[in-house]
Order: sequence, then C-alpha cells, then structure tokens
Amino acid sequence: MPAALTSTPTSRRQFLALLGISAAAVSCGTATATGGGPGRQVTTLKYQGSAGAVTLPELAADLGYFEDLTLEWVGNTISGPQDIQAAATGQTHFGSAFNGAVIKLAAGKAPIKAVISSYGSDQYSYAGYFVLEDSPIRSARDLIGKKVGMNTLGAHYQALLDTYLARSGLSKTEAAKVEALVIPPVNTEQALRAKQVEVGVLTGILRDKALASGGIRPLFTDVELLGPFSAGTYIMTERFIQQNPDTVRTFVTGVAKAIEWSRTTPREEAVARMTEIVKKRGRGEDTTALQYWRSFGIAETGGRIPDQEFQLWLDWLGERGEIKQGQFTPADLYTNEFNAYGKG
Repeated sequence: MPAALTSTPTSRRQFLALLGISAAAVSCGTATATGGGPGRQVTTLKYQGSAGAVTLPELAADLGYFEDLTLEWVGNTISGPQDIQAAATGQTHFGSAFNGAVIKLAAGKAPIKAVISSYGSDQYSYAGYFVLEDSPIRSARDLIGKKVGMNTLGAHYQALLDTYLARSGLSKTEAAKVEALVIPPVNTEQALRAKQVEVGVLTGILRDKALASGGIRPLFTDVELLGPFSAGTYIMTERFIQQNPDTVRTFVTGVAKAIEWSRTTPREEAVARMTEIVKKRGRGEDTTALQYWRSFGIAETGGRIPDQEFQLWLDWLGERGEIKQGQFTPADLYTNEFNAYGKG
C-alpha cells in the first residue's frame, strides 16, 4: 500500500498540543516517577526503550557502570518528543530527543535540563537525503516545488533540511515552497521509488538496505552539512536532579563510560554484546537491525554537551518564530555538572 503522507501544519499543531499537555501535567504535579522519600535518593530509574535496539543506559547497566543503580523498563517509546514528554510529566525518570525538541519542551514551561548527549551523526551513523539515481535534482534550488519525506516534522530532519536550503542561498519564500511530509521510516524507500516524494530521508539499516538495492543517491547528508555533531540529549526534570544529585551523577557518568566503551570496542564485539542484551530481555525482539550498528554518532568525549549543540537549533527555532529570539541561552538548557567521566 502507498505510504501515507501528512502535511506540515497538522503535525505541528499536534506536536504543540502535546507540549501544552506536558507542561500542564508538570505544573499540576501529576508526576509519578518521583523521589525516594525524605533523605533518600532514587535508585531505580524508570525509562522507555526501543524495540530491537539497545540504548546507551541499557548498555551502561549491562556493563556494570551504574553501580547500585538499576533500570526499570516501562515500555517502548514511539518518538523522541514523546520520550521527553514522558520524562517531563513524571511517567519516566529520563528521556532522549533531538535538541530542538528539548528546546520546544522547555519553551512550553516544562522544567527540564539536558544532562548528556544521546545520539549524533558521524561517518557511520548519519541521515541521508536521497533521490532517485536518474533524478534531475542536483542542488537545493532544484527542490523548489518538490516533496521531501521524513519521519516527523518540526524536528531533526526538517531542521537539517531548512539549514541546507538556507546555506545554499534560498530565500525564505523559496524555501517555503519545498514541502516536508511525514512518512513512516519503513515506508520512505517505497515512497521514493514510487515517486510519491522526490526526496526521502533514510538512516541506519533502512538506508543501508536501500543503497544495497541500488537506484538511489544522496543529495546531501547531515554529517556533510554540519560535520560530526551530537544531535540529541537525555533530559531529566530539574526537581529530580535537585533531589537526587548522586543518582544523576551515577547515571550520567555511567552513560558517558558506555559511550566511550562503544568507541573503543571492536564493532563485532559491541554488536555481539548488544545482541545478547536484547535476547536476555526475553521480549521476542528481532535483532536484525543490530547487525548493521556501527556507532551512536556522539561527537564529544563522554557525551559532554557544548553550547553549539543547542545554539544551532535555538537560532533555527527563533527564525521560524517557534520560540522568542533570545528566550534561552544554551546554558539555560543543559548541564555537564554531573558528568564525572575523565575527571579522575
């Protein structure tokens, strides 16, 4: 069946509505993932996972980097914005999303703070904007009047598309004529080959399989556009951080160690370890995608967060009018205080 296409305005309204619900829930004190009681810090962290994949916290826990801290899986996330909304409303203790989504949630009055990078793009882990091999599209200007399919709007891939268009010299009026559409990732290759869209964003196993089938080529990639960069972070609520500083330090430092383990461990060994983690969960998950794993893509040592990883998206959201110019500085949104990796 053809992939369903969703227009930009509808998805943006739905996302902003969710932000409003999240902020209201936080302000009304409906959080359920709370502290460990007077004088005690939480030692079990509730979280959402991803089917057939291993998150950095799951890897850190399996490697023994969390000391006496344990994880409690409560289900799988459907998206980055949903994952951090769950953390902001207290359904979980932490969540991960694109830094632009983190900014939007903070702008919706959610009292959250990013504590460590969670994913990024490098030569192994990247997003490509693909066209058909015989497509006449060769430059950003060729995209005027064309459709670009991606997993969600107002987030990572639309931000990168807008950045590509702006850096290629298109005016705002011209860029507005490039239509971004939502297509489920598993349907993107099909939609591209069926010419429902002229460009499709592909990553990971879906990208590699599509390239192996031939007939497509990248117009550009995010790592070509920005160089290696960290795109997302793990967030926690400010209240939880204040009440559980030792727990947060153990969590963040453990994740940092897992990041560095993934950099220095031979790929085959890392894939075998993560495959075993999935099998031990006993949820009947398909581990095929793990065989294509090559990197978490995080640019900074130990996942530390530099200002530019937020400033880029603050500028983008400000230009789009989705936040007020100057509403935040990067330091308002993240902290490296709890990352003890490499500090002795």
